[in-house]
Amino acid sequence: MTTWINGSCQADRTDTGLDASDRGLCYGDGLFETMRLENGAIDHFDRHLARLAQGCARLGLERVDLGLVRSDIDAATRAAPNAVLKLLITRGPGARGYRPSGEEQPTRIISSTEPRIADASFATLGVRVRFCRTPATENAAFAGLKHLNRLDSVLARREWSDPGIAEGLMCDSHGSVVGGTMSNVFAVRGQTLVTPRIERAGVRGIMRSVVIDAAFAAGIAVAEESLSATDLGTAEELFLTNSLIGVWP
Repeated sequence: MTTWINGSCQADRTDTGLDASDRGLCYGDGLFETMRLENGAIDHFDRHLARLAQGCARLGLERVDLGLVRSDIDAATRAAPNAVLKLLITRGPGARGYRPSGEEQPTRIISSTEPRIADASFATLGVRVRFCRTPATENAAFAGLKHLNRLDSVLARREWSDPGIAEGLMCDSHGSVVGGTMSNVFAVRGQTLVTPRIERAGVRGIMRSVVIDAAFAAGIAVAEESLSATDLGTAEELFLTNSLIGVWP
């Protein structure tokens, strides 16, 4: 793995350059994007950048310079044309206490790792999934955001080790399906494509938006609504999406 912090490649340094008082470490105060880099190009990069900008606006990360973010990503792209890039933006180092001063300088972190080779059959034969006991965290203030507080997904993913199960589905406190630990879920019901609402929990995934836009362009009806486990069990088709896996039936 190669890492850049605020534009500096860590392979060229003996220290990490990361402040222990960084609010991303202390409070999960920040956002991230996970992107697939193939042949020197990031899939749906404009969508990733737009989601990041929207997230910064909602969290009040006003000092984030998207121009510098682009420069960092360009450097990572030149270093390895085929990789998984993870971008983290934090509010930056700050004084003790939850309240930010507004003077913090954001921290930009990019890691580049080799892409995992998923079983090629997943995209054609489909995957097995399970329901997780851990509920999805509900908070309308940051529902939809790719924020750094992912403990619900961490605890849900600890629930199984069977390599034959590719993903776990998570529900909210009302029993409505939110999505997978790392994915969005879609159900086909008649001539309509249905996906869970993201009002109290969940992430507005990049591939989720790609699928919805493609469906609209093809004249396929799309509905965002509450889905129960029973709804999934009676659906004609189900599939999962995220930026790295694409689509898994």
